[in-house]
Amino acid sequence: MDLKQLKALVTVAEVGSVTRAAELLHLVQPAVTRQIRALEDELGVALFERTRQGMRPTEAGTVMVERARRALDELERARAEVQPAPGAVTGIVTAGLLESTADLLAEPLVSTLAEEHPGVELRLMTGYSGHLQRWLDDGDLDLTLLYNLDSTPSLHARPLVRERLWAVAPPAAGLSADRPVPFAEVAARPLVMPASGHGLRALIDAAAGRARAAMEMAVQTNSMRVQKRLVLAGHGWTVLPGVGIAEDVARGTLSAAPLCEPEVWRSIVLATPRAGRTPPAVQVVARELVRQVESAVGQGRWPSARPAHTG
Repeated sequence: MDLKQLKALVTVAEVGSVTRAAELLHLVQPAVTRQIRALEDELGVALFERTRQGMRPTEAGTVMVERARRALDELERARAEVQPAPGAVTGIVTAGLLESTADLLAEPLVSTLAEEHPGVELRLMTGYSGHLQRWLDDGDLDLTLLYNLDSTPSLHARPLVRERLWAVAPPAAGLSADRPVPFAEVAARPLVMPASGHGLRALIDAAAGRARAAMEMAVQTNSMRVQKRLVLAGHGWTVLPGVGIAEDVARGTLSAAPLCEPEVWRSIVLATPRAGRTPPAVQVVARELVRQVESAVGQGRWPSARPAHTG
């Protein structure tokens, strides 16, 4: 098993065609076919199903593609680290941002790193906290923002900010930042909610229990963007962190107010693996991400948020 075979395996899986993979790898088609067959002979299993629609990985092939992609990524990272420009921090860093924070943090993070650390290649992933934590555990992320997570034996969690959850409604509802809304009043409306199992949904369900309020679900979704669109279309109200709706409220496309009776808060942390060394490029991105969070909170660009250390 060698690097050429692994590259052929991953490329064929990504494009679904030996012919197209050969073009991308600058090889002739028979050479790519030989590399795949050599892998299959060595492993004793078929890695692809040859169908009319193209090359589709088998169950064994899917496992091998995932592992091969990770191995190739690690070698690419190593090459970037050991061949730096003099005095420069170089390397590939994959960072995770909560979907609700991406609009606020992604662009300034990318801009600052491009200006101050051009040797760092940043790869940004966005998602919900549960997805991001799984990707971090699996080694697909070097660091990520998560919420309501304490440090574990495998992960270090650095508390960054606490933020309040808001009731979100169409503009005609007239919700306002200076008039908090009791949870029971929100629960009396049809609700567009995160799907069960989502971390935000767990916070909302707990608040409903404290308020002794039964919620009427109009629809459930795993997309914050879909939540907002459905609210705007009149399908109900929802509950979201302030950072996720700040621009919508500023444009007047949604109205929102902090929840009360009870107040509902979430804590955002920077999570990194405990095991192994932390490359300088990862340290650089972690420091800059923390700085961007602190700047957004300090300048009031992160609604109803406060630094974690203020309690």
